[in-house]
Amino acid sequence: MPPMPDPADLLDLANLYSPEEQLVAQTVRRFVGDRVMPVIEECYEAGRFPTELVREIGALGLFGMLIPDEEGVAATPTAYGLACLELEAGDSGLRSFVSVQGSLAMHAIATFGSADQRAEWLPGLRSGALLGCFGLTEPDAGSDPGAMRTRARRVDGDYVLDGAKLWITNGSIADVAVVWAQTDEGIRGFLVPKGTPGFTASDIHHKLSMRASITSALSFDQCRLPASALLGGASGLRGPLSCLNEARFGIIFGVLGAARSCLETALSYAAERQVFGRPLSSFQLTQAKLAAMATHLSTATLLAGHLGRLKQAGTIRPDQISLGKLNNVRAALDIARQARTILGGNGITLDYGVMRHVSNLETVLTYEGTEEVHLLSVGRALTGESAFS
Repeated sequence: MPPMPDPADLLDLANLYSPEEQLVAQTVRRFVGDRVMPVIEECYEAGRFPTELVREIGALGLFGMLIPDEEGVAATPTAYGLACLELEAGDSGLRSFVSVQGSLAMHAIATFGSADQRAEWLPGLRSGALLGCFGLTEPDAGSDPGAMRTRARRVDGDYVLDGAKLWITNGSIADVAVVWAQTDEGIRGFLVPKGTPGFTASDIHHKLSMRASITSALSFDQCRLPASALLGGASGLRGPLSCLNEARFGIIFGVLGAARSCLETALSYAAERQVFGRPLSSFQLTQAKLAAMATHLSTATLLAGHLGRLKQAGTIRPDQISLGKLNNVRAALDIARQARTILGGNGITLDYGVMRHVSNLETVLTYEGTEEVHLLSVGRALTGESAFS
């Protein structure tokens, strides 16, 4: 009798990855199973991020994987994507933490910062000894970052920063905030260290999603920064948007982890649950749901793998990233919601984690560009017409 296929990989897509990429996936999966899963339910219910794991994540080399290290070595985009997948199989908040640290804060400093800024911040951020956040979204400027009101004024050779940012992952625990503000020269980026007078961060509470993640509001009141705080290599929206594309790429892979976790849970539950004297998995409607879930997961994984190779070749376009984020978050949400129906009432408890993934994915659908924004990005690529204004 031939061996049973892996139900989470019916197309044997793991064979498309290099041995090194597969090793990354296996290593992160082991870490998530050993260190994350025993605490994640408690963290989610308590609304806390497992900060005790930060240095271990750094030791695994998961911060800034796409940024060359001191020897000039960086991971492939697919290896980074697979790491995101395995992290999000644990919880979206964990993947989001790593994404903000590496793809947003570190990427901004590595790409647009001076040699002194890179030397001051990148080693500590890579190890996890230091933490970063990325301040772009504002209370009245989310999908339209060009409408931001935070402003930096030149005063006696320094910059004075005033304004507010909202929905900032890692904000209250970050040692340095990458903050984008309007200036007389357009939108510019600044590095604002924790403890700078006039800079405060407060956590957002009462969340029903991403509960195992720190989400903050940042405030700047006459926050004086030296000229050396300016990220000199970025001018205009090109800088922050390029960082967002790095983070969106990680989401394309990451949500597949949440989807896989939900599919595996549904398969296990359906095999054990007895209904009318038979396993729930033996019923046609249940098998139809499971088959549709596996199909969505397989096609979304193929898309992620293709985009990973395009990114490695240096040819990936923003509209392709938008299409990937749009499709894969939708697919992951469909899988998670279907899994919840298979589990019935048990599906809403933390004992199984499916509803936790459903709730988290509702947020992932919105951040790093809403579904509507990515639809219009793809529409612009198709028609050549911008519908944003």
